[in-house]
Amino acid sequence: MPSPFERGAYPDDAVPRLLVSVRDADEALAAAAAGADLVDAKDPDRGALGALPVTTVRALVDRIAGRAVTSAVAGEPTDATALAPCVAAMAATGVNYVKVAVQGGFPDTALAEAAAAAPGRLIAVLFAEHEPAPALVARVAAAGFVGAMIDTATKDGRRLPDLLPIPVLTAFTRACRRHDLVSGLAGSLALADIKSLAPVGPHYLGFRGGLCHDSDRTKGLDPARVAEAVRILRACARRDAA
Repeated sequence: MPSPFERGAYPDDAVPRLLVSVRDADEALAAAAAGADLVDAKDPDRGALGALPVTTVRALVDRIAGRAVTSAVAGEPTDATALAPCVAAMAATGVNYVKVAVQGGFPDTALAEAAAAAPGRLIAVLFAEHEPAPALVARVAAAGFVGAMIDTATKDGRRLPDLLPIPVLTAFTRACRRHDLVSGLAGSLALADIKSLAPVGPHYLGFRGGLCHDSDRTKGLDPARVAEAVRILRACARRDAA
């Protein structure tokens, strides 16, 4: 399966692919079976970017066995010196891509060391609560990251569009394209957000709570909602092609 993170492999005019965050191998298999392009391992009980144990991620990678592209969250290190070790530990699981929170105050040397810990596989996560500046996109690209995404740090019911207006999100995706980074948007998204965010131009849209039972990110994934997200995205593709 082609990866949405492969540079040059995703047409600029294509609709986003679907990233689904999962907490174990069973959810990963269910998401892949329902049509998710990428399954993203993280612990919903530990905040926005709670990392799962490496043993859990390694088991997930083994069981998914190529049915979907995989990524895993490496956490939210507040100390720049912890960035590279967190990334290296998760990269060793065999996951296709690693995601890690990046702060604007991290020095360029720390960003480069983190990228070197997962060459060609590292995704920067920038939080909507700290409006991502174009300069930070340029810095992670220069450091060797392969992609960048915006997520929400506080899971309090507010969705990404509640925190950042469409022009800001569009500027972010355009900055990513200028710097040859794959872009993503996530943050308590609901199915209804797909139609408004797809035209913004991200390479993928990331979901957790909106695809869970009762729209509760700590409850189990609902495969029917995953399939519905896939259906809506495909409808967007057909509409754009018409």
